[in-house]
Amino acid sequence: MNRRSILAWAGWCGAALLGPATALAQPAERPPRILVGFAPGGTTDIVARVLAEATAAPLGHRALVENRTGANGFIAAEAVARGPADGSQVLVCPMGLMTISPEMPGLQMPLDVGRDLVPIANIARSSYAVVTGAASPYRTLEELLAAARARPGALTYASAGYGQAQHLSGERLKRLAGVDLVHVPYRGAAPAAIDVIAGRADLLITNLGDVIRQIQGGQLRLLALADRAGWPEFPDAPRLPDIVPGLEVSGWFGLCGPRGLPEAAIARWTAAVRAALQDETLRRRLLESGLAPLFEDHAAFATTIGRDRAAWGEVIRAAGIRAE
Repeated sequence: MNRRSILAWAGWCGAALLGPATALAQPAERPPRILVGFAPGGTTDIVARVLAEATAAPLGHRALVENRTGANGFIAAEAVARGPADGSQVLVCPMGLMTISPEMPGLQMPLDVGRDLVPIANIARSSYAVVTGAASPYRTLEELLAAARARPGALTYASAGYGQAQHLSGERLKRLAGVDLVHVPYRGAAPAAIDVIAGRADLLITNLGDVIRQIQGGQLRLLALADRAGWPEFPDAPRLPDIVPGLEVSGWFGLCGPRGLPEAAIARWTAAVRAALQDETLRRRLLESGLAPLFEDHAAFATTIGRDRAAWGEVIRAAGIRAE
């Protein structure tokens, strides 16, 4: 054997002895892929594209973002769950996919997210906003709730779809505020917001990122922020828990991989996310989209998923909601 052959053979043996996990600690030859289960331009897609750009340096490649829409995010989730378990393909996993869908009675799912997906790291927290149209007669949430109590069943609340966090938040509002609002589901937050702006629906509780541009542009009126953390741009906005005690809503967007993902691959993605969230450009772009950087490693993120899944499960059972 010549010197080059001996070195190549030695390198191959060393990699074989160290195993695939060690090999994954190095940058892959091809760019990894980040799958998104929702359409381009939505909050989940924004998280993926900002993350892909900011993790290019720590990963050694800029990840390719691929949108596989449909089935409330489960088409993309299934693709990751059934794909290679080597860190080359991951999923931006929003709160609803990981905590609400698996608790929904009667929902046919192609996979068990708790078994088939592995939490890698949390990326961003999403405040929720309570909004009405700018032309609405209701200047405050208290006024809207008073009108709903005076005319049961006359006012409506929009959502991004049956069984989504917006729907469940509306049901919690009805129960805790003692009002009768009619649920109007849409195919996403964007068409729901359009009808609230047009006055065809009275209220929407959704990710701040879904409506921040319309609030800034004066098309929607911000009645309250749905959690106590608030938002820097709206420091004086009322807090929903102060108006309806016991009602607080927030969301998150994390990164998940397939079952069997090696620890080295989890560590590599976790380190990349941690580094990315220190980047001022990424932090600014998240904040502009109504998202706050939120880093949680594998263990902390798994705890968050378990806690929120139990909480949303209670909401679903209390409201008697089943998949349609």
